[in-house]
Amino acid sequence: MATVGQWIEGARPRTLPNAVAPVIAGTGAAAWLGEAVWWKAPLALVVSLALIVGVNYANDYSDGIRGTDDVRSGPLRLVGSKVASPRAVLTAALVSLGLGAAAGLALAIVSAPWLIAVGAACIAGAWLYTGGAKPYGYSGLGEVAVFVFFGLVAVLGTQFTQALRVDWVGAAAAVAVGALSSAVLVANNLRDIPTDRETGKITLAVRLGDARTRVLYQVLVAAAFVLTLVLMLATPWCAVGLLALPLAVRAATPVRRGLGGRELIPVLRDTGLTMLMWSVTVALALALA
Repeated sequence: MATVGQWIEGARPRTLPNAVAPVIAGTGAAAWLGEAVWWKAPLALVVSLALIVGVNYANDYSDGIRGTDDVRSGPLRLVGSKVASPRAVLTAALVSLGLGAAAGLALAIVSAPWLIAVGAACIAGAWLYTGGAKPYGYSGLGEVAVFVFFGLVAVLGTQFTQALRVDWVGAAAAVAVGALSSAVLVANNLRDIPTDRETGKITLAVRLGDARTRVLYQVLVAAAFVLTLVLMLATPWCAVGLLALPLAVRAATPVRRGLGGRELIPVLRDTGLTMLMWSVTVALALALA
């Protein structure tokens, strides 16, 4: 039976900034419009956190029963390491996704009922990432899904539920957060290229190969800081987003130096911290401007 610590590790805490950062950025974008509704932000955060934990457990379950995680160099996987049964991990995934659905339903009812359809698409995307007969995560589309769901949908959805409209500032923030969120997955899949190729999991990193995947990672991280300059057209205070640049450089260093295996694990943490710091600083700049 898995310990509490193993369940926490199985939830992949290094990915939690992917859930927190979009809500912060979206709330800052709503505040820029003068329409922030502060009690809706925690509700959006519950949705985002529940979905990412749910997709992580669902990924653990689906990869585990397929044997994809039997040999790996990354952090613990509950089913692959046999410390938890597939049924238990599946239950954890369904409970998390159900909690996200309930919070999302409440948020949609008080904002715009058509958002229920968006929430349903998010849950379907979470499950079909590695679940089902033809998981899109095994076809090189994982990074696209992360960009859409944890970038565009999460940031603009947060802005819309509060302001009931979106603008170009929210869109720029959504693309920046989406790029950094995708970079987290690129770093993860870069580390797993050898084992994924061996088990038939054809991620984008497997398709591109090691060298081009490293270039893609750096382009995605750089894109967020290019968009910081774009956001300065809204208010020069958005320049504070550049304070996250040293963290981004630290995150990219192992990738740039050609390191692999477990030496790439800190890249996930540092990329997530970069995204979190960027979102906090830019959101504050937009709110105070």
